[in-house]
Amino acid sequence: MFNFNSWRHKSLLYFKTVTFSPISQNPLPLSLYFCTNTSHSTSFAVSYLIHNFGFSPLFANKLCSTYSVKFKTNQNPDLVLTFFRNHGFSDSQLRDTIAKAPWLLTCDPIKRVLPKFQFFLSKGASNSDIVNLVSMNPMVLCSSLENQIVPTYELVYRFLKSHKDTIACGNHNSTFFGDRRVASNIRLLTENGVADSNIARMLKTHCRTLQTPDMLKLVEELKDLGFNPSKSTFGVALHAKTTVTKTRWKEKVDAFKKWGWSDQDVLVAFRTQPNCMLVSVEKINLFMSFWVNQLGWDAMALVKGSSVFTLSLEKRIIPRAQVVQYLLKKGLRKKTASMIYPFVMSDKLFLDMFIKRFEESSYLLKLYEEKLNLAYTTDKTCLS
Repeated sequence: MFNFNSWRHKSLLYFKTVTFSPISQNPLPLSLYFCTNTSHSTSFAVSYLIHNFGFSPLFANKLCSTYSVKFKTNQNPDLVLTFFRNHGFSDSQLRDTIAKAPWLLTCDPIKRVLPKFQFFLSKGASNSDIVNLVSMNPMVLCSSLENQIVPTYELVYRFLKSHKDTIACGNHNSTFFGDRRVASNIRLLTENGVADSNIARMLKTHCRTLQTPDMLKLVEELKDLGFNPSKSTFGVALHAKTTVTKTRWKEKVDAFKKWGWSDQDVLVAFRTQPNCMLVSVEKINLFMSFWVNQLGWDAMALVKGSSVFTLSLEKRIIPRAQVVQYLLKKGLRKKTASMIYPFVMSDKLFLDMFIKRFEESSYLLKLYEEKLNLAYTTDKTCLS
């Protein structure tokens, strides 16, 4: 039961016994029937939401008012709940779904919802995929199957060539198939020379990027910065631009400039490896502090080697840096040699080229493994 005093000034309350088929395992013995300034059908809907889902009177009333939810009997709402339960929705998932889309209680689920479920099932989606998609974003059920969902699905499938991967777009982002911007943005990218393989990569890794409202503006901006739409870095740059806010972007630029870079240097680094702008300000400063203050190396060497910022400082940079620094001090590596190359190669190649080939290999291996083991030990300690 709830506190009537706080509600009394908003509406006149009285009790009326009604029969429901509640979702709750412990339904209230009585349903609360609200007589307000609205119609009896709205009042009945409010009491239904309170009784069946445990919503507060204030929230239930707000839902009915916002979505214009009205019904006079429990016949259709009960039918809707039965439909969703039969398709695998749990009580909590139903509660989440109705909280976001209470209008579903007034729809005909056989005509409005079932065809969409059947469509996704025909493409290989599981019941859990559909439950996940709808409970996170039931507004997808608002979209037209013929005019929105099917055309978007088929367009995405054209690039991914896999129903599993296409369905995954909806699982990763529940608003995906109901968003009209997806199709228009894909067409825009194609018209601007972005290769099908790059669009496919975006769909697989960052499908939310294709929902940006300012796609044309971003494409023109990246072209002006020197990015080639046919190159894979274009998609990565687009993801960075749609992910990082302007305020956060400026903070990252300022972090790089703090260590001696110019605006042009940041631009070169971004063009070299767009992912460097997805790294946190904290990591930029930690990385630079280690590189400059502890190793005594030039921060400018990282401008064209910005890919190293995306690597693990503890598991990759620090262990290998100890080895490289020793080789430099002993004159076993030229000071003019690339400072980036040792960090971007595979583990096997690093061991072969920077440890095993030298007489001091046993010492170098010990130096390397001590730092590496420390990083993994620290990781396990943090997780325990």
